[in-house]
Amino acid sequence: MEDALSNITLTDRIKLNVGGKLFETTISTLQSGGSESLLAALSNRQAQSSSNPVFIDRDPEIFSVLLSLLRTNRLPSTSRRFTDQELSDEASYYGIESQLKSAMLPNPLSGIDASVIATIRPASDGVVSAFTTIDDGSVWIAHGGQISVYDWNLTHAGTVRTHLDSIISIRQVTPSAIAAVACDVASGVHFYNFANGRRVGSVEWIDPTDPRIYKAPVTAIADSPDSVFAAFDSYHKENCVLAIDKSTLQVTSEIGRQHGNSSKSIVPGTLTYVTDLGLLAATAVTSGAFGFSGYIRLWDPRSARVVWETNEPGSGRSSRFGDSFADVSIDVKELTMCKICSKSGDLAMADLRKLSDDPWIYLRDTNPSLRNTSGGISNSVVHCYKKQVFVGRDGGLEVWSRVAQNGESNIEIGEESFRRNYMDKLQDSERGIISKIEGGGERLFVSREDAEGLEVWQSSVFSGAVLVL
Repeated sequence: MEDALSNITLTDRIKLNVGGKLFETTISTLQSGGSESLLAALSNRQAQSSSNPVFIDRDPEIFSVLLSLLRTNRLPSTSRRFTDQELSDEASYYGIESQLKSAMLPNPLSGIDASVIATIRPASDGVVSAFTTIDDGSVWIAHGGQISVYDWNLTHAGTVRTHLDSIISIRQVTPSAIAAVACDVASGVHFYNFANGRRVGSVEWIDPTDPRIYKAPVTAIADSPDSVFAAFDSYHKENCVLAIDKSTLQVTSEIGRQHGNSSKSIVPGTLTYVTDLGLLAATAVTSGAFGFSGYIRLWDPRSARVVWETNEPGSGRSSRFGDSFADVSIDVKELTMCKICSKSGDLAMADLRKLSDDPWIYLRDTNPSLRNTSGGISNSVVHCYKKQVFVGRDGGLEVWSRVAQNGESNIEIGEESFRRNYMDKLQDSERGIISKIEGGGERLFVSREDAEGLEVWQSSVFSGAVLVL
């Protein structure tokens, strides 16, 4: 029995000479990298003798890190000596990118202990005009008339130059890296294939019966599994949302055509497709001498019918009449909607499955250590993500985290369901006014007005605290 076990052990061993340094491991360890990996291919050879190990002309120190990863599914402390790019390049050579990605992914995002871990600065035209995030934590950034893509590891994957001088809206609309882009001073929505940098199509809003519809710019873009939605705004006070088939890049329907420039009929500034409900959400906000006003509208794209809407400042029936929203965000995963009020700075939430004339629950700050500093804030943005609400007030960033009550965190939203905390330090808030917040993967991305670069926020390795009342 012992001789048989010894023979199995000897047969399972394999020696590798990496860059002149000898390593001895097991075939099963190499095969844990996946059947398609280079290391698995090497392990399929016959066991090598000590005098004739397999030679690989690569860096032995980084190989030692990757071998430890295959053994333990964790990166050793020695990995800190190398950059993420160095580790990624070597893992790509050996075909074990997925194992490295799993080990390097950020901890679950918790705004309470998140901090800026990097600022992505494109090589040219560094002021970010628009960006869109992907579920794996990668990000597409528009700067000037260019699109730069940074992968899950925040490594620059490439840059495409478009025909536009500037880009105000961008969206990845297919897994094959087709991007939809738009500009506020040029007409149409345009589709670029990032793989070859070429424009593969453009869509204009055309109405043969109305000569006023001509060269309409696009203000917002969203997409569903089959369609791209683009909000067009003509120069003659006409606007609508067009549904565009992804496979043909042809217009399939016109949704919500409006005329005029009142707050109830202005072009949407944001579009969001809520997959679980099959609805398209549009929001519009405008401000003037008398304050903020706007609307939130939900369409059924199949019938182009409005299924729910609210206009603010609204009517006297509203519990906050006159305190219109300054920004709105929709969480498509949790099916919630949040808004931040322009005058009071209060935060409110609504359940998309229980909409009514006045569906808002106004959150009450239960953190006694924070005083209400909302007054006097002139620029506010909000973003719902991963059961948290992130709020930018001028240059400051805060988070409202879901409070677990009696061990339950998935109960119905109430006034005291969230607790407010500041995320940033003084030096963070002095970098400029926050213009957009968006989550992707386990990261939060923040852009600031007229500031170069895109901030990347992540939680620390010690995250995971849960608030309990």
